[in-house]
Amino acid sequence: MNAPARVVIATRESPLALWQAEHVRGLLTGRHAGLQVELLGMTTLGDRILDRPLSTEGGKGLFVKELELALLERNAHLAVHSLKDVPMHLEPEFSLTAVLAREDPRDCMVSNHFPTLDDLPDGSRVGTSSLRRELMLRARFPRLKIASVRGNVGTRLAKLDNGEFDALVLAAAGLKRLGFAGRIRQIIATTVSLPAPGQGALGIEVRSDDNETSGLLAPFNDAETYAATAAERGVSRGLGGSCQMPLAAYAEVEHGALRLRALVGNAKTGEYVETEVRGPLSEPAALAAEAVERLLALGALRLLGAP
Repeated sequence: MNAPARVVIATRESPLALWQAEHVRGLLTGRHAGLQVELLGMTTLGDRILDRPLSTEGGKGLFVKELELALLERNAHLAVHSLKDVPMHLEPEFSLTAVLAREDPRDCMVSNHFPTLDDLPDGSRVGTSSLRRELMLRARFPRLKIASVRGNVGTRLAKLDNGEFDALVLAAAGLKRLGFAGRIRQIIATTVSLPAPGQGALGIEVRSDDNETSGLLAPFNDAETYAATAAERGVSRGLGGSCQMPLAAYAEVEHGALRLRALVGNAKTGEYVETEVRGPLSEPAALAAEAVERLLALGALRLLGAP
């Protein structure tokens, strides 16, 4: 099979998405001498909805549909995503061909006046775009006021700087990738805020029948991150996961095995159930199924159905 001479990457045009696409372009050109790699910038429906939570409009899959159309129409060979934005069920035309080594998967707090969440005064206004983080904040810090904040990282930081919020809770990986690590006041332990499935990882999507592009990308797949995120995504898939579900799942490789922690609850009340399972690195799907079974036995469906 001859390797292609030119590859086009479909990407959103937000600063973080462009960083991610440029990162993959650098990997490709660094490994495949002479390969021409171009970016096809696109604005997705998820980027255009800024006045209401994505959970009311169909979830984070709104960030990938236009990119997938570019793949189907053969205007692009691959799409680079924040893995936590990739729908848990891919259409058969598409394949998640590589997951890159993970950045920091944890949440973090950004504030101009306070060093940690514990230091925030009662009634402080904390911004987040995630139902999962809202659940965490209501469960751990019920004295704080939680409000939705939308927009890219720069927009959210500007809202903080303008005094609309006392603090923000964001993914640490995005801030670090964009050079905003200095804005982080607190890295939040996973025991306090369990990450979302796939958080901190980049996923590369191709057409299922595009073996040439898959071959180019194969060297960049990180087997441990792929297995860990497969387990996390399996939990979400098993519970019918979407952006409308306050769900966390985080797997770590320990001594050659997977340790998977998962949590689901009600973002309005802060009530949740959680579980932890361990199993072989080679069986992420089975591990996810065990975690889902335990969460259901603990009453996950009742919590998800509560008003």
